Amino acid sequence: MAFILLLVEDDAELREIIADYFTDKSQGTYHIEFAATGGEGQQKCLENDYDLVLLDVMLPEIDGFAICRELRKRSEVPIIFITARHKETDRLHGYQLGGDDYIAKPFSLAELYAKVTALIKRTKGMVKNEIMTAGSIKLDPFHYAAYVNDEEVILAPMEFNLLKTLMENQGRVVSRESLLIRVWGYDFEGNDRVVDNHIKKLRQSLGTAARQIKTVIKIGYKLEGEN
Repeated sequence: MAFILLLVEDDAELREIIADYFTDKSQGTYHIEFAATGGEGQQKCLENDYDLVLLDVMLPEIDGFAICRELRKRSEVPIIFITARHKETDRLHGYQLGGDDYIAKPFSLAELYAKVTALIKRTKGMVKNEIMTAGSIKLDPFHYAAYVNDEEVILAPMEFNLLKTLMENQGRVVSRESLLIRVWGYDFEGNDRVVDNHIKKLRQSLGTAARQIKTVIKIGYKLEGEN
């Protein structure tokens, strides 16, 4: 499964260094998109589905704190602040605005990678023994098991990963493009019809709970918490 990260950073060299490290270290699991200004970063945050946002504080146009404040009005996407500010008051302010973690420049790429990985595992239901629930559907990511009304249903790998992605974004619309990247990987060469075909198979497997997966015409799909 691939994860899409947004890096909002005005230093082009640092953007490239972080992207290269994450791509190599994750063997393609992490796909990083960029924004060079606060304005561009805020627009991308509000218009796209990301698994995590790496957010510099001192940015042209709009600072990272303001972006976080606006983003938290409508999204719980994990946010890690990257900044040259070292004062405790700055860190506390970032947490008060809804940031999840904080790393000060200069930093170790290995430490940043570890923070990102730990936060994604925690927020994506990948912590051991954590059961994901949406209405009559339950998902156990670590035992690779899915249940409807406490009865186990057998899902093929792609359908399982599709359901997991939808449950991670419960109540939010996930575009076909995002599903393609997250389930099939950024380098997949097929078109978004493959998503529709596998959603159809997933609905068949879920039986009465299939009604929880709503089609959003011309955009993608949304998993609702109730039938």
